[in-house]
Amino acid sequence: MAEIIYFEEPGPQNTIPTLEAAKKRAQELGIKDIVVASTTGETGLLAARMFQGYNLVVVTHSTGFRKPDFQELTEENRQAIEKLGGKILTCTHAFGGIGRAVRRKLNTYQLEEIIAFTLRIFGEGMKVAVEITLMAADAGLIRTDREAIAIAGTGRGADTAIVVLPANAQSFFDLRILEIIAKPRLH
Repeated sequence: MAEIIYFEEPGPQNTIPTLEAAKKRAQELGIKDIVVASTTGETGLLAARMFQGYNLVVVTHSTGFRKPDFQELTEENRQAIEKLGGKILTCTHAFGGIGRAVRRKLNTYQLEEIIAFTLRIFGEGMKVAVEITLMAADAGLIRTDREAIAIAGTGRGADTAIVVLPANAQSFFDLRILEIIAKPRLH
């Protein structure tokens, strides 16, 4: 039986232990598809160094997430990740996009944001891990018929990792969280 790591606090101080635990589990299970969330590319670059030889997908914030036409992933980190064999995915967030525009304009929540709030009861990293899995599957960068590991965090860094059977967004309810590798305890 696999152990679950519970961090006392969320945050970037958990990044290396989360990546190490995810790699260990990937090796044990023979998983080759790794999806990791990264804003500026710092976490993505750490993952690219650790997961060389894997199908690593680094999922960024969508361009314009913080301000119009701005991409938070630095060009330096993008190039370094790609040089190490990682793929970069920048696209509309599975739990954002048009629904977020409706909330901002009409002050009402749409279904995808309700799902996001529901997943956050397990922690922000869990919501993001599920979301980036959907996004990577929709982009055709991971398959839906084999297990993957998704790594995300709370704010910066990584503090959550799961083994997941991916699904495309239009088949969201077919997605399965098979194991929790690591996550912070919520207070």
